[in-house]
Amino acid sequence: MSPMSEESGASLRVRTAWISDLHLGTPGCQAEALLDFLRELDCETLYLVGDIIDGWQLRRSWYWPQSHNDVVQKILRKARKGTRVVFVPGNHDEFARRYVAHNFGGVDVVDECIHVTADGRRLWITHGDLFDGVIQCAKWLAYVGDAAYEFTLKMNRHLNRLRGRLGLPYWSLSRYLKLKVKRAVSYVSDFEEAVAREARKRGVHGVVCGHIHHAEIREIDGVLYCNDGDWVESLTALVEHADGRLEILDYSARSDVHRLIEKLKGELAPVEGALG
Repeated sequence: MSPMSEESGASLRVRTAWISDLHLGTPGCQAEALLDFLRELDCETLYLVGDIIDGWQLRRSWYWPQSHNDVVQKILRKARKGTRVVFVPGNHDEFARRYVAHNFGGVDVVDECIHVTADGRRLWITHGDLFDGVIQCAKWLAYVGDAAYEFTLKMNRHLNRLRGRLGLPYWSLSRYLKLKVKRAVSYVSDFEEAVAREARKRGVHGVVCGHIHHAEIREIDGVLYCNDGDWVESLTALVEHADGRLEILDYSARSDVHRLIEKLKGELAPVEGALG
């Protein structure tokens, strides 16, 4: 087993980490929280499980703030420092599928792959869009849905700015709707079962995917189904510990704490200057 990269300042040391659905290039991407996570993370292998850069949104309107560039640079720095970085493109960054089997800046681009955990389980890694009937059968409908989703996220940003002024934590409107609308719940369940069914056909112990922005670890008919979530709504990652144990990390609450700390630092800075 290769040594970890031992990045300075890293407080989260794990064997493997999976992140997906960053949607860099969109206002909805929680880049600052993601940077906090990446600064804390030290792992042997980092899997980027699709929809890292949102090509759909960038074609409609260019949006690329410095924080999004910082995320890309941080990932490339990890690759230079010894972390194995594997990129599995999704539907929003499907342009990268033309470069499968290539390596860019230390990042391996693959269509799919198998990960073997420390305790010997074989996990199939795929973004998951191939098991989305809307993507496969009516791509125009997926674009319409994406536009509606962006509108919901825009409303969500306004809502959370108001919540922030009231001292309330971050809350995801789109995530709430997914969990409450019966058809959305059925879609998530159908997707999970379809991916698990394919994993069973492939003879693996489990699957890790993204795509539906719903973090989950559960067993479906004897197959371990893992979804690492996203960095737009849930701010989650999947990690493998040294013994092979898998865990979902939720950074949404930590993001609120970090924002509060930074706010307090800003308010205390003039006082410290006067006392200094």
